[in-house]
Order: sequence, then structure tokens, then C-alpha cells
Amino acid sequence: MDKPFEPECSFSERATQLTSSAIREILKVTERPDVISFAGGLPAPSGFPVDVVRAAFDKVLVSNGRSALQYGPTEGYAPLRAWVANDLNSKGAKVAPENILIVSGSQQALDLLGKVLVDKDSKVLVETPSYLGALQSFSLYQPRFVSVASDEGGLVPEALTESNASGARFLYALPNFQNPTGRTLSRQRRETLVTRAASLGLPVVEDDPYGELRYAGEPEPSLLSLAADAGAHVIRMGSFSKVLAPGLRLGYIAASRKLIDKLVQAKQATDLHTATLTQMAVYEIVKDGFLDTHLPTVRELYRQQCDYMLDALQKEFPSSATWTRPEGGMFIWVTLPEGIDTNQLLQKAIEEKVAFVPGEPFYANAPAPRNTLRLSFVTVPEDKIRSGVAILGRLIKAQLA
Repeated sequence: MDKPFEPECSFSERATQLTSSAIREILKVTERPDVISFAGGLPAPSGFPVDVVRAAFDKVLVSNGRSALQYGPTEGYAPLRAWVANDLNSKGAKVAPENILIVSGSQQALDLLGKVLVDKDSKVLVETPSYLGALQSFSLYQPRFVSVASDEGGLVPEALTESNASGARFLYALPNFQNPTGRTLSRQRRETLVTRAASLGLPVVEDDPYGELRYAGEPEPSLLSLAADAGAHVIRMGSFSKVLAPGLRLGYIAASRKLIDKLVQAKQATDLHTATLTQMAVYEIVKDGFLDTHLPTVRELYRQQCDYMLDALQKEFPSSATWTRPEGGMFIWVTLPEGIDTNQLLQKAIEEKVAFVPGEPFYANAPAPRNTLRLSFVTVPEDKIRSGVAILGRLIKAQLA
């Protein structure tokens, strides 16, 4: 059979810079049912409120179907925008519905922020390490990443200096149960961060997909809620992916009206608006307080899963390894003795049908440590957590022998 005609395309300079996510490449391996995967940052399907979501879609289609299936405003469904604003204000923020843009998942939020804020070679500050999906999204606009130091308490506010902040478009940070480390910024660090950012004239992008998934300790105030008193410019991102279901592809950006207006223009050129039906259904779900009864169940599930993995790590990993103990979210960050390359360790682990994500891709700049790795625990049953961690522990100890 003749090969199909495949005319050549001339790719843009931007397109030539595109690379596949390291996690997505690993997930291709983990599609096999016999592989124990600690790789994907996927919420637990057992926490998806399937019946509630089905009922909400049915109700919207029956009561308001024609509007739900029509084009909608780029800014988003007005009642949902108002709900988001009220929810943020109940936790100390000072925003109006006009400060809210509904987006098609937080990954679109990252892309839109990159489009309107980042030029080629402009400076963008990121944590060390940082969320791989954000690095990948911003990289499309060819910024110059500047890594800001972090320690066991997360981002170090004092590492923001006049030198690295000068001319920077923004600092990108995840203060709650950070991806990949699981670390959370203390209140003191949050206050210092927003005060310091304000004094430096540095906008802060606060990405908080996991904040509602706290299962230990006390909640900390959002950077957005601290910003008004500090005079800081905080742009907040949120998502319904982790509190309801990622397949809904629904998130939001809270920002100044001036920035929202520019983001709206960029979104109009991307997808016109986020799916009206989905927005109306999600509003139907959340408007009467469903999350207040749903999230405790999800938190308890994640707490148990985290405890299983922490217990397995304590039993199976060598004493020379260290790891974070998250108070929420989905990730544990492991640091192995220097000399162990987790990229090579991954290849050996896959041969034994266990997968994880090496830490190196989460660093924006070289040289990146090669002895770190991220483990996600929420989608793996207890028996497989224990057997998978035991395999990893054995492989690590063999390299230390």
C-alpha cells in the first residue's frame, strides 16, 4: 500500500521549542495494568461524586438546556464567578465577580498568563523545584527562568532580592502542598513573601489546586488574602479538578480588573469561552454547600493513602534517604544519597513494574540534582503502595551496597 501523502510543514520558532512532558512520557508505560504507578498526579477516582455530577447535568439540561448549549461570555457564567468571589472572600480575600475569569482548567490559566505577561527572554521567577506543567507552559513563550531558593519549609522569601526581582514579570509559587515536594509555606513566610514582593514591585502568581485537600495541621491564609494589607499584586489560580473531578476541565483566575480584561482578550482568541454546560452544572453542584460535605471524605481518603506510603517508606527505604511529610495534597518528595541517579533508578524500577517521576525535570535551571524523585500516593491501593515501595527500597539499597 502506498504511503499517505504527508506534506511538510514549516514549524514556528516557538513550536520547535516544544517538548513532551516527562510525566506524560512515563505515563505511557504506566498504562499497563500490571505496573504500580506512583508517577501521575491524578486524584483518586473513588472521590469523584459521579451521581451528584450526573444529577447536576441532568437538572441543567432539563431546566435551562438551550442556554446551557449556547455560546456564553468569555469571562464565564456569572453565577459561578460570583460563587468563586464569595468563596475567596469568605477566606479573607477582597475581590468582586469582575475579578474572576473562568478557564478551561488551570493549565489554560497558565497558558493565558504566559501569553499576556511573558515575552521572549523576559525574566520569570520560579521555586526550586517547581511544578513541571507550569515550566512547560511558560516555556512556550521563551522566558528566562530564575530559580528562587527553597528549603524544607518551601520557598525562602529572603531569596527574593532586588537583583533577581528587577524586571521580572512575576514569581510563580504554590504555597500549599506544593507539586512536586508537598511542602507548605508557614504563615510567617507567607506574610514575609507578600510584603517583600510588594516592596520589590513583583507580581506573584499563586497557584493553589490542592489547598482544599488539607488533612493535617491548620489552614494557612492565601497569599491573595494577605495581599491587600501588604499592597502586593497577587494573581490567584484555582481549580475544580482536585475538589470535584479533572475531567470537568474547570478552573479560575482571580486578578485585577485590568489583567482580567487582557486575559479575556487572549482567551477569546483561544476558545471563546469555557464550556457553558459544564460551568452551569458545576455551579449547580457547589451553590448550596456540597463541597462542605464532600471534601471531608476526600481528605480522609488522602490522609490514609499518605499514611500508608509514609509507613512503607520508613520500613523499606535506607536511613540515608529523606522525604517530606505533607499535611495535604498528593505528593511526597524523596531525596536519596548523592551518587544515586533517579533517572537510572527509574529504568530499573520499570523493569520490575514500578514507576515514579525523577526529580530532575522539576528544576528550571541546570545543574539539577539527580538524586530526587516524586511519589504520588492517592490512586494506588494500600497493598500496592507497600509492595511498590518495597521494590524501590530494594533497588536503592542495591545501589548503595
